[in-house]
Amino acid sequence: MASPELSQFRRIVVKVGSALLVDSDRGEVRASWLAALADDMAKLHREGRDVLVVSSGSIALGRSRLKLPRGPLKLEESQAAAAVGQIELARIWSEVLGAHGIGAGQILVTLQDTEERRRYLNARSTIGKLLEWRAIPVINENDTVATNEIRYGDNDRLAARVATMASADLLVLLSDIDGLYDAPPKNNPNAKLIPVVDSISSEIEAVAGDAESELSRGGMRTKVEAAKIATTGGTHMLIASGKIEHPLHAIANGGRCTWFLTPANPITSRKRWIAGTLEPKGTLTIDAGAVTALRAGASLLPAGVIKVEGQFARGDAVIVRGPDTSEVGRGLIAYDAEVAERIKGRSSPDVMTILGISGRSEMIHRDDLVVGG
Repeated sequence: MASPELSQFRRIVVKVGSALLVDSDRGEVRASWLAALADDMAKLHREGRDVLVVSSGSIALGRSRLKLPRGPLKLEESQAAAAVGQIELARIWSEVLGAHGIGAGQILVTLQDTEERRRYLNARSTIGKLLEWRAIPVINENDTVATNEIRYGDNDRLAARVATMASADLLVLLSDIDGLYDAPPKNNPNAKLIPVVDSISSEIEAVAGDAESELSRGGMRTKVEAAKIATTGGTHMLIASGKIEHPLHAIANGGRCTWFLTPANPITSRKRWIAGTLEPKGTLTIDAGAVTALRAGASLLPAGVIKVEGQFARGDAVIVRGPDTSEVGRGLIAYDAEVAERIKGRSSPDVMTILGISGRSEMIHRDDLVVGG
């Protein structure tokens, strides 16, 4: 199967690992390399693409600033080092992107933020607003509060979750190796790069190795696991070398890498999840005008809702019915049941008056809504 091209994608998540970002011997950021990567991102940004970064490095930078000795850290030591490093990491990304006139917004997440629907929607909304403002979200696991039981443990899988949460159509994992090989290339000089993986089989999983870097908690095994998450969510993924300068430029020019392909796209995969996986917690009955608007691709506004039933929280799935009680669709509700009851049938200015804040203009955003035939 032919490899895709970088120019085909509109929303791209780039994952940068600690081992690439930080020189372990000096304990400093690889400034020249990072500036070259920022050049690549700025070019994609100028072309009108959405760019997001999942960046490791907070613990590595923190332990350098604190002059901690080499070797494993206890959990509380890692958390404290991350607290120092996160400030430094945010400053570095702000400066390198700011040099191109691009704003950077830091988002710290934990496993729960991508597993619990309410927190998932909050993170998704923040990412969406930053992209709307043409800023680049810089996302990292919140190592200052995450415990071993609730952490990802590597930023490959975190990047895959972020990519699906943001409805990205491509995830780029920059690594210390240029892709997936049919055997460990360090041990086998005849190992061959696998350029395209159209489905993740047991054979593909079997060739994945383990982590080797002190700074990185990920390895090829976690990258293949990340590919499972990404491709299931409708996001293509690739693994490419980040050891060269201008790695995204190299990919755009056909550089060596491994593509993991998905047959779906982020929106259809997300809507399949909403329609077929989530248990509805309530029902909204809407008027005929709202039914027409939804079938034309609009979001559901409070003004179109005439009845609210059930006990649901923001982010829960609800059934949407027309005035004749027939099911129109299903979606993720933007308000708790009590608030939805208060604002049903009201215009946006009324909603602001009732809630005392502007709130969200949609009861269910169209990206969170599946309309039946």
